[in-house]
Amino acid sequence: MQVILKKDVEKLGYANDIVDVKPGYANNYLIPQGFAIAATASAKKVLAENLKQRAHKDAKILADAQALAAQIEALELVITVKASEEGKIFGTVTSADLAEALAAKGVEVDRKVISVEAVKQIGQYEAAAKLHREVKAAVKFAVVAEAAKESNE
Repeated sequence: MQVILKKDVEKLGYANDIVDVKPGYANNYLIPQGFAIAATASAKKVLAENLKQRAHKDAKILADAQALAAQIEALELVITVKASEEGKIFGTVTSADLAEALAAKGVEVDRKVISVEAVKQIGQYEAAAKLHREVKAAVKFAVVAEAAKESNE
């Protein structure tokens, strides 16, 4: 069964894509949840017209995403965390921490677009930020231990 995706669905496709799925998946999940509509002839015509009108807007969005990616890749972030003597950190560095560090540098990125592996040690790391369906940026960051305040007492 062919459906037109209304929203991005991970591992299936992006909004406005026409994809083939099993009828049960379409009728029981995608369509009731509002993720897709049936790909009828009239729906395909409406989609084609909408895509034609939106083409120049998408070009601007893509250019903005590429500029943001270049800006992010030029930055070197430093995340300060509490750590043990051996360099093992208490907790973990998350995408929310990276989004906060980027915001401190003047770059607004939603934490949901940043994917980072579990960071449990002091060191240099890299995360990926998916800014657009065609644009991914590498977020380079260093995890350092904060200065021990208790040693002064």
